[in-house]
Amino acid sequence: MRAVRRPWTRLASAALAGHVFFELGAGVGMPFASVLGPVPAAAFWAAATGAVQQAAGSPSRDTTLALVNGAGLAAVVGHLAGWPRRRTRVGLPWLIDCEGLGPELMRWYNPIIYAGGVASAVALLRENRAAPRWAGLAPLLLVPALVRVQHVEHERLRRLALRRPGWWNRRLAL
Repeated sequence: MRAVRRPWTRLASAALAGHVFFELGAGVGMPFASVLGPVPAAAFWAAATGAVQQAAGSPSRDTTLALVNGAGLAAVVGHLAGWPRRRTRVGLPWLIDCEGLGPELMRWYNPIIYAGGVASAVALLRENRAAPRWAGLAPLLLVPALVRVQHVEHERLRRLALRRPGWWNRRLAL
């Protein structure tokens, strides 16, 4: 059987991992860190990324990967809709702060976010053709909930940083 490559799905998965690990390295935690702790959350994200990378090589995973790519796109839209932003010269939203990273880190964070969003969108259009169209679009219905969850998690991380400051939440303890 011929190997399936799915480079856009792989790039979307890598960009999502880059996004959450950038947050961890910058000292604002990462999704699930406030509940699981930083090491288990990082292990979860690493394992999930590995699973998507492996699934991207399977010819029978179109619907699953369409859901994953749709969720990745929804996460990007949620970030761009839910945090302070300005418009670029071409009209795209550009985050000016997000999850406590501060304006000084946005020049690196925004390209990571956009890489994941663009890769997810291209993957949905080009690589998940055997999947039903709803599989890639349905996660976009979750954007309002994702925005809310991002803010709830951020507030939980801020409270945790004040009670138990550490290297992984140092930016939030200020």
